Amino acid sequence: MDIIPLPAFRDNYIWLMHDGTRALVVDPGDAGPVRRFLGEHGLKLAAILVTHHHADHVGGLRELLGERTVPVFGPATEIIEGVSQPVAEGDTVRIEQMGLAFAVLDIPAHTAGHIAYVSLAAQPGLVFCGDTLFSAGCGRLFEGTPAQLARALEKLAALPDDTRVYCTHEYTLSNLAFACAAEPDNPARDAYLRACEALRAAGRPTLPTTIAQEKAINPFLRCAMPGVTDAVATYTGSRPADALACLAALRAWKDVF
Repeated sequence: MDIIPLPAFRDNYIWLMHDGTRALVVDPGDAGPVRRFLGEHGLKLAAILVTHHHADHVGGLRELLGERTVPVFGPATEIIEGVSQPVAEGDTVRIEQMGLAFAVLDIPAHTAGHIAYVSLAAQPGLVFCGDTLFSAGCGRLFEGTPAQLARALEKLAALPDDTRVYCTHEYTLSNLAFACAAEPDNPARDAYLRACEALRAAGRPTLPTTIAQEKAINPFLRCAMPGVTDAVATYTGSRPADALACLAALRAWKDVF
């Protein structure tokens, strides 16, 4: 099963998973790249997964569904035109014709109903996590709270270390610039930065990442680490009381970085 990043807009990735015959598409904000890839490779669209309601993730649904009828899975607590199969944590998404199955996780914070899809078949595992977790970063709190973000990140961090993380924006280098400020002394992060710079210089995506990689370099998953709390204390002028306070301060700092 191949997983292809289809670039869209300025820095989005629409993920397309295919078996040579049928394709699954994740967060199609723009129908154009999807239609072109399907046509060029003779693929039939089998299903669509949506993580949240933002236009850059759902804007292509109407055009894609105007050409074919396929199941569209999306968050049960968000109103998204075109979603035919609303799902929430505890549900299992099955695309039988491709032999795929995904567990749904509720991970609100970026939006109130944001969800993720965790593969139940692929080895190693994979997760389509939309805009909640990025490589070296996390999504803005447009509709949620720091406490919700903390719980969402805990759920994702609890996945097996070799789980491949398919987020939907190429934000890695800008996130790493902030990570250098948020945890100045992190050799693993520095090595990852060099690797990602080389990938982008070659015109290649930095994604997917892995849960293990993110736990080693992502400051939003490292709020209990002294290097992160020290940096937050220096920035805010006071030491955070706990990991949640550190996460809230870190997210607010990133918003203006």
